[in-house]
Amino acid sequence: MIIWLASYPKSGNTWVRSFLTAYYFCENGIFDINKLSLIEDYPNKQFFKEKVKQGEIHKHWETSQKNIRDQKKVKFLKTHNSLITAFGNDFTKPEYTLGVIYVIRDPRNVITSVKNHNDLDSYDKALKFMQDENKVLEDYPHLKNYAKTNIVNSWRINYRSWLANKSFRRVTIRYEDMVKNPTQTFEKLVVFVNTLMRFDNKIDQKKLNNAIDTTNFK
Repeated sequence: MIIWLASYPKSGNTWVRSFLTAYYFCENGIFDINKLSLIEDYPNKQFFKEKVKQGEIHKHWETSQKNIRDQKKVKFLKTHNSLITAFGNDFTKPEYTLGVIYVIRDPRNVITSVKNHNDLDSYDKALKFMQDENKVLEDYPHLKNYAKTNIVNSWRINYRSWLANKSFRRVTIRYEDMVKNPTQTFEKLVVFVNTLMRFDNKIDQKKLNNAIDTTNFK
């Protein structure tokens, strides 16, 4: 089963991914960047047996997630995809998803990161990027393999698609709260994950503090 770590790009997903890696996969909660890959990007080529053709990523969602479910393990997956239905194909379904962590950041701050990350020469272009309701990000076009195609849509569609859905258990993490109140925010996250995993809800305070300290962007 999958626990999704979802967000619109440049919203703090990597920070949360790093924290989860530190708390759940690193000794004493001390972040080891070499273990970051334990929380994989989805979609991506390792999940698919065949090359993905341009415009056909939606055809591979269900089969790949069924394969994950059949492994009978819980897996964190990072995604920027919207929670949409494309040509009759749902991005995910309750039979494959255990829960959702959605990371949200004030779009007035996202715009600066979008501009810088994509080498855009104006905020107007960054705004158009964020307002593009059909926005698709492709990472392997030079290999003619579109396995890392994220249908991100606009900021508004991405946000609403995940937060309006009532089929999945979800926790929403605000980037601004991670900055201002990291202990309270990450405690909330750990309790949510432990509940999904049916772990003891008690928080290991030493691991929590180490995970926060060693993944702080400062």
